[in-house]
Amino acid sequence: MVGVNGNKVGHLFENISSFVRQCIFSVLNVGPVPSHIAFIMDGNRRYSKKQNLIDGNGHRAGFSALINMLKYCYELGVKYITVYAFSIDNFKRRPEEVVSLMKLMQEKIDELTKEESIVNRLGIRIYFQGNLKLLSDHVRSAAERAMVKTSGNSKAILSICVAYTSTDEIVHAVQESCEEKWDEIRKNNDGGNLIRLEENVKDKDEHRIGVTNVDRHMYMSVCPDPDIIIRTSGAARLSNFLLWQSAHCLLYSPAALWPEIGLRHLIWVILDFQRNYLYLKEKKKQS
Repeated sequence: MVGVNGNKVGHLFENISSFVRQCIFSVLNVGPVPSHIAFIMDGNRRYSKKQNLIDGNGHRAGFSALINMLKYCYELGVKYITVYAFSIDNFKRRPEEVVSLMKLMQEKIDELTKEESIVNRLGIRIYFQGNLKLLSDHVRSAAERAMVKTSGNSKAILSICVAYTSTDEIVHAVQESCEEKWDEIRKNNDGGNLIRLEENVKDKDEHRIGVTNVDRHMYMSVCPDPDIIIRTSGAARLSNFLLWQSAHCLLYSPAALWPEIGLRHLIWVILDFQRNYLYLKEKKKQS
């Protein structure tokens, strides 16, 4: 009987919380709502130490925070959500820690793709962005399965950056752009005389690589540039995350560690975004 009553109280609390969120989001939707919010999920290990948790439980708490933030962003009407889950630099941590994180990542990826998961209930499509060749075979396979399984979802997009740094993304995009342009040159000249092309200034201009070429080959080309980047734990740095895409976005660094992030932090940054919306919009026009 106690368990039944506890479930009823839990459902009642969730219904009340959902109603309150709907009221708040209805007010926020009167103003501009960001299309894309990106998160640097910083502070899982510090949270674990702070709460005296065993290894891995800080990241498990962080996963719960991610699920809640996904739900809040979806209810607010944010179309694109991006999270920085694992940097290439994180591979430099202790080998046993990396192995533990990879196992946890595989577990949570599989959890995300279950039929009853929040991702499928809300119709969220998942992309994994980064140098996926650096991942273990099991994690890479899990990521590939997740992208296939959610490919039919279209209501929102979750980009999970793993084995990622922005400098690696930029180098990758430049390399892809060079290869594409070289193939184009060879096709246009039928593999023939490239000296003639060098002598023709007009042709040289036509075959230069520009910003649009690099943009198209970015890992993050499936999303518009972020409107807001949120980094938890109070650190005011991007840590090699979305450097190419963040020229005109709002940066927010709450003191809360990632597992501690909640609805109030999201509401605050949305209000700040709306307050600065015209200024940010003007800056984008000038670029």
